[in-house]
Amino acid sequence: MSGVRKSNHFVNLNLNVRGLNQSATLLINERSNELIKQGSTVYKLGLGQSPFPVPERVQEALRRNAHQKDYLPVRGLMPLREAVAAFNFRHQGIECSPEDIIVGPGSKELIFILQLVYYGELIIPTPSWVSYSPQARIVGRHVTWVPTDEENDWRLSPEKLDLICRNDPDRPRVVILNYPSNPTGSTYPVPRLKKLAEVARKYNIILVSDEIYGLLDHSGNHVSIAQFYPEGTILSSGLSKWAGAGGWRLGTFTFPENLRWLQDAMAIVASETFTSTSAPIQYAAITAFQDHPEIDEYLHHSRRILKTLGNYMADRLKVKHITMPSPKGAFYLFPNFNYYREKLAAKGILTSFELCEALLQETGIAILPGIDFGRQTEELTCRMAYVDFDGELVLNKAMIEYRDKKLDEAFLRLYCSKMMKAVDLLEEWLDQL
Repeated sequence: MSGVRKSNHFVNLNLNVRGLNQSATLLINERSNELIKQGSTVYKLGLGQSPFPVPERVQEALRRNAHQKDYLPVRGLMPLREAVAAFNFRHQGIECSPEDIIVGPGSKELIFILQLVYYGELIIPTPSWVSYSPQARIVGRHVTWVPTDEENDWRLSPEKLDLICRNDPDRPRVVILNYPSNPTGSTYPVPRLKKLAEVARKYNIILVSDEIYGLLDHSGNHVSIAQFYPEGTILSSGLSKWAGAGGWRLGTFTFPENLRWLQDAMAIVASETFTSTSAPIQYAAITAFQDHPEIDEYLHHSRRILKTLGNYMADRLKVKHITMPSPKGAFYLFPNFNYYREKLAAKGILTSFELCEALLQETGIAILPGIDFGRQTEELTCRMAYVDFDGELVLNKAMIEYRDKKLDEAFLRLYCSKMMKAVDLLEEWLDQL
C-alpha cells in the first residue's frame, strides 16, 4: 500500500495530523465498552453523552419525516433556521434573522470549519473541551492557551485576555468561550461576561460562544455573552446535550450580520465537504427548537436531576479533600486530587493519566485525565461525567413520582445506583492509599 512501511506500521501522514490520537472522549467510551464485553464492571464516567432520551415529541417528528430524502440547502432548511432564530430570541432575547444562521452536522464540525476558513490566532482557556486544540492543529492554526486557576472556578479572566492582546492589538483573533463548561461544570456570572465582552470589543475579537450546554444551566438562568457583545459573537449550539441527541449530529451557528462574510466562507467549505445536514434530522429539529410545554418540562426535570446528582457527588468528594468547583451546569465535575499527591506518588502515580489508569484498573471507574483538556501533565485533575444511569427511567420517576417532591439521596440510591457505587468505590480507593 502506498505510503505505508509494513516494517514499523508507519503511515506517511500530513505533519498536522501525525501524533494525534483519536478524540479522548470517544476513545474512553470505546475502551469502556470493550472492557464490558470482556466481562468487567465499568462505571462510564468518561464520555460526556446526555443520559436522557430525545424528547418524545421530537422523536415523533423524526418518525414523520423519515421519508425526507432530498439534499437541503447548505446553510440549512429555512423553517429550521426560522425556528432557531425564534429560539434564540425566546431564551436569550437575541434578535437575529434566519439568514444569520447556518446548520451543520454537529457544532463540532462547524467549529472546525470556522478554524479552517478564518486566519486568526485561536485563544483557548484551559481546561477546555478536548477537540478545540486538535482541530486547530489539523488546520495549522496557532493556539494560545490561557491558563485559568481553580480558585476562580477555572474561568477565563478578562485581565489575562487583555494581557495577551495588548502587545499586538490589531492581530486577528478567535476566542472560544464554553459555558456551562465542559470539563468543569462551572459557568460565568453576568458581571464577568460583561467584562469579557469589553475586552473582546476593545480588540475586535471574534468570540465563539459555545453554549451547547446552555439549557442545562442548573438554575435555568443561562445568559449568553452575545447579549453584551452582539457584533462580534458567534453563538454555537445544537441538539446533542440539552435534547439528548448527540448521535443525531445537528449543530447551529448564529452570526451577527457584520460577520456574514465569515458565514459565507463557511458555507462554501460546507458545500464542498458535508453538503448539507441529514434531511430527516433537520425536519425533526424544527420541533425541538419550537416552543412546547412538554420540552420545557423535560428540561426542568433534567436540570433537577443533574443538579441533585452533581452536587451530591461533589459534596461527597470534597469531604475527602478533593477540590473542585461546585457544578452550575452541564454534567461534569473537574476534581483535583492534589491532596493525595504524596500517597499517589508512593504508588508510582505522578500524572493525571496514570491516576486515571489506576482508577480504571483497580475500581472500574472510567474518567479522563486533565492533560486531555489542556492541563499540565503533573497536575492531578480529571474530568468526571456523571451520566452513567438510565436517563429515561430517572426522568420518568422525577416527572411522575417525584414531581412535587425533593430529589434526595434516597432517590439517587434507587435510580442512579451506578453513580452512587462509583463514588463509594472512589472513597474506598482513596482510604486505602
